[in-house]
Amino acid sequence: MQYREDVPLVSHLNKWFGFDKFKGHQEAIIRNLLQGRDTFVLMPTGGGKSLCYQLPALILSGTAIVVSPLIALMKNQVDRLRASCGDDRVTHFLNSSLNKKEIAAVKEDVLSGITKLLYVAPETLNKEENILFLQQAKISFYAIDEAHCISEWGHDFRPEYRRIREFVEKIGTAPLIALTATATPKVQDDIQKNLGMSEAVVFRSSFNRPNLFYSVRPKADATKQIAKYIKDNPGKSGIIYCISRNRVEQLANILQLNGIRALPYHAGLDTKTRTYNQDAFLQEECDVIVATIAFGMGIDKPDVRYVIHYDMPKSLEGYYQETGRAGRDGLEGHCIAFYSEKDVQRLGHFFLSKKLPEREIGKQLLLDTIYYAQGGNCRRQMLLQYFGEQYDEHNCEHCDNCLSEQPHFDGKEYLLQLLRLLQEIGEGFRADYLISLLRGVKSQDSDIYSHADLALFGAQKDETEFFLGSIVRQALLHGFLQKDIQQYGLLYLTDKGRAFLESPYQISLVRDHDYKQEDQDEDAIIPSEGMGVDSMLFQMLKNLTHDEAKRHKVQPFVIFQDTSLEEMTIHYPITLEELQNISGVSASKAKRYGQPFVDLIRQYVEENDIDRPSDFVMKVSPSRSQQKITLIHSIDRKMDFEELASILHLEMGELLTEIESLVINSGLKLNIDYYIDEQVDEDVLEEIYDYFQYDAESLDLPAACEALKDLDVDEDIIRLVRIKYCSEKGN
Repeated sequence: MQYREDVPLVSHLNKWFGFDKFKGHQEAIIRNLLQGRDTFVLMPTGGGKSLCYQLPALILSGTAIVVSPLIALMKNQVDRLRASCGDDRVTHFLNSSLNKKEIAAVKEDVLSGITKLLYVAPETLNKEENILFLQQAKISFYAIDEAHCISEWGHDFRPEYRRIREFVEKIGTAPLIALTATATPKVQDDIQKNLGMSEAVVFRSSFNRPNLFYSVRPKADATKQIAKYIKDNPGKSGIIYCISRNRVEQLANILQLNGIRALPYHAGLDTKTRTYNQDAFLQEECDVIVATIAFGMGIDKPDVRYVIHYDMPKSLEGYYQETGRAGRDGLEGHCIAFYSEKDVQRLGHFFLSKKLPEREIGKQLLLDTIYYAQGGNCRRQMLLQYFGEQYDEHNCEHCDNCLSEQPHFDGKEYLLQLLRLLQEIGEGFRADYLISLLRGVKSQDSDIYSHADLALFGAQKDETEFFLGSIVRQALLHGFLQKDIQQYGLLYLTDKGRAFLESPYQISLVRDHDYKQEDQDEDAIIPSEGMGVDSMLFQMLKNLTHDEAKRHKVQPFVIFQDTSLEEMTIHYPITLEELQNISGVSASKAKRYGQPFVDLIRQYVEENDIDRPSDFVMKVSPSRSQQKITLIHSIDRKMDFEELASILHLEMGELLTEIESLVINSGLKLNIDYYIDEQVDEDVLEEIYDYFQYDAESLDLPAACEALKDLDVDEDIIRLVRIKYCSEKGN
């Protein structure tokens, strides 16, 4: 069907998608494309970009080629479009996930004119057989989704994207529409030049997402904070971004251990697992996805209520797009980022291996991220200014800085000295150099240019690099300076800056956040120091332990060990779920033995009018490393202990210590019968087991060895049986 202007576009919209009206610039964008003009679309996540090329493709004759960067994104888009159209052949994708038979079927549908949209990766277009195939098809237009991938200045640069224009000319020219949710003016210019569409009509929507709440927190106890936040928001969907695959796995594991429906997602997982985890999230079979940046691009889940950055991203564009996956339905969305100087240093080291231009680009993008995290100004204002958009509201009321405003100071003299210095040295220098001159730090450049002889050299020698960096950031934010990002961040005065030098005036600047706390060992979270044991409650719990031991016909230490009882007197758990957060208390142990204990604690809290600590007590992973996760999985697969010790580079005694830590200290249930049956005679096993069942007063190993010395068995045998006993009776 060819486009007819006498048929209202809204009729097509209703027919194919069931909507009665367009959002924002959608109608104008679609009409522009239908009229054969190149189109550039800047629209925030959730604004309805995909409809801007899907509806024209359904209206026009021929097939629209949609270039998309990820297989997961293609699958999601195709599935949704097929559901709307009611015909699976209307849209296809062509990528490496298809077999030969499926590829042949796709090509047949395209050449017959049935398929209206064909999703491809740029790498697919790089194959000669695909070029030859598409030359035979009638192409209605090309849609370049996630167009920021074209630019080296974008946050997700893909080299093959820069060849798209070359592929288009080989296949056959047709109108182009490029779409992205995030692009600075520099990136936008780069995209248009590369695609040869500098004359395209540009549709730019506001980057402001008023329903999103932005906050940055120091990265201390980040895992604990995240788990508590999720527990405080039960049933809500969220995405947590980490910089590494290893951290994704660790964090997902800890959240699962704390009763949170979380799954990992990263490129290291096999395709089947990635697809399963993504679908589980979309179908609400899990609440949280812990992911690298590989997850979320183009995923249309409107009710993501929070996006958490465990690690700060490498650019503000990446941060903006990832946070944009929250609240796409217009309802609440919380964007929480954790910041530490350690992480910034790691990201900086990441760029050292890059070629010089890419390294300098990366440094500038990272610097903008640091400015955002440390900045005390309105976070919405800082984000929008980065994308070239002014936000003039005094208080957005939807970020941490606006809700708890940072201290202000008169910045007139600091700004004057900064701007005068730049004026004197002739502009076109970077921020770090200006800061070093103001602090009186000599360098090779200062000697070459004789800048150490200037009156302003050392004018701020008592101020820190951090503080003066804040002055530069706010000079940019308020428009006194501009940065040429193409020249790696060189600074220039603006007309406003020159006017300020002519007629200075008082200006209130904000003190930035100075995050001094470093992130802690996330796998070693313990109750806060200084919180004393409630001795009266401890004795009551101790007595209850003895009573319950008699009732269950086990030793008291099998019920709960003293370390667990002490922790109960600190955190006062009053539900079985809270009890599971106590170290050494597994879910099954809480279910088997816990109810009398939480009942006693609840009564004690009420009678003594105790304010329970609000701190969330988080159950940590029984593994402090991937090594212990491997250990658990290997025992589940009944691996021989000698082989397991060899794989983990442990002596046998060290291996048993690791297993004891899991079973005795963390309350994990492990079945090691397969190994014990090979190593221990049945009579010896029974005698050692009976000792712990009936005679032992504790799990003390020396006491057990002394009591069982007549058996003349190795200490490791006693340790094995002790592990078996604790696992079966206590966990």
